[in-house]
Amino acid sequence: MIEFSLTDDPGDAQVLVSGVTKDGVADAPDGLGAHLAARGFKAEAGSTVLVPRDGGGSRLLVGLGEGDVDDRSLCRAAAAAAKALGHYATAATTLLADAGRADARGAQAVAEGFALGAYRYGEYKSEFEPHELATVSVIGGGDDLAAGLARGARVAEAVIVARDLVNAPGGDLTPPVLADRAVALGEAGGITVDIMDKAAIEAAGFGGLLGVNRGSLHEPRFIRMTHAPEGAMGHVVLVGKGITFDAGGLSIKTADGMYGMNGDMGGGAAVIATMSAVAELAPGVKVTGLVPATDNMLGPDATRPGDVLTISNGKTVEVVNTDAEGRLILADGLAEATKEAPDAIIDLATLTGACMVALGARIAGLMSNDDALAAKVAGAAEGAGERVWRLPLPADMEKAIESPVADIKNMGNRYGGALAAGLFLQHFVGEGIPWVHLDIAGPAWFDEPDGENPKHATGFGVRTLLELLTTWSD
Repeated sequence: MIEFSLTDDPGDAQVLVSGVTKDGVADAPDGLGAHLAARGFKAEAGSTVLVPRDGGGSRLLVGLGEGDVDDRSLCRAAAAAAKALGHYATAATTLLADAGRADARGAQAVAEGFALGAYRYGEYKSEFEPHELATVSVIGGGDDLAAGLARGARVAEAVIVARDLVNAPGGDLTPPVLADRAVALGEAGGITVDIMDKAAIEAAGFGGLLGVNRGSLHEPRFIRMTHAPEGAMGHVVLVGKGITFDAGGLSIKTADGMYGMNGDMGGGAAVIATMSAVAELAPGVKVTGLVPATDNMLGPDATRPGDVLTISNGKTVEVVNTDAEGRLILADGLAEATKEAPDAIIDLATLTGACMVALGARIAGLMSNDDALAAKVAGAAEGAGERVWRLPLPADMEKAIESPVADIKNMGNRYGGALAAGLFLQHFVGEGIPWVHLDIAGPAWFDEPDGENPKHATGFGVRTLLELLTTWSD
């Protein structure tokens, strides 16, 4: 991880990073305005150009676009800088001053941008060139800026935990391995971790999780992570879908559709990563993280279309499509969360392609039974620079998941697939408990880099959850 500090002087930094707005090109530092104009640099948001610096070293100019620079733009500018500085060890930056910002949120955005933009996953590369940027000095001073930098660095560290988990191949990151990682992260983060093995899962009656696991060589796990401070200001339960690889079960995916399905545990990874940092960043809130974990394979005893599963709350589910498996394991997770009688339940899942059809690949769908909680989560997402959009839970669509042989079925018709999934999940949330469902199928996995996000795992949801928990009592 990059180390951040505040300074009054760029000193011996190899590169000085400066931000330039569209209307500020002519007044660029070191009298570079004419040079930049000649090179066609228009300071578009995220654009960069590297030039010599007066007195030695280099100066990297980063476009800030036009208008006021908000937190998201500042984060993306810092990420663009980090990507351009892969072979430099030290940098200093005037981004905060250039953006007219001298506040903790701005400092946090800069730290997150540099750290997330520098991310590279090279665990399996025989010739891997890691990002070399090790220290970034931010020009400025004051306790608020220092606190913002520290928080941004810690949030980014948690996001990177989620990225690493999701990027790991499904054949290596099996449910038992994921559970071991959660234990290690919990120990490092000062929280309690309890792991249920298959025998304990059977005893608990987690029929959804066991049903999905029937086709797998690897045993399932149910991960519980707990931060329970004395005098806690509320209790939030997070539930994350932990499908470590999704082949579709007997309703098998196509070859193209199967690639990248190691990323189907993006929700579970977000919960585990959030829990790893929650004691440090949101110490006053009780938080429980639940991750049912299995892969979805095609073994000889795999669940068949038409089979009926019994969830731990007693509801029966007809499985009409084994590739709608995430909601089956989440059903057990939500039923277990309900037992906690928390102030709120929030689940995250790479759940439906239908949500991507509706909202594209960069926006998560938000569904909820409670307007106040929905607004709170949406506000946290906006503050964290992650994009969500609320979708409805129309009661008249319940007909789509009616079953002739069980209480409900796990899939509706071809229309409104994301909404049907949300309605299905709602059946396993206790009456009167505020709940939000985040369908993160799109933004959890990118086909191409974008801003502070790399190709493949983005760690989406971690920043939103940490922002929400930090401001829970506000």
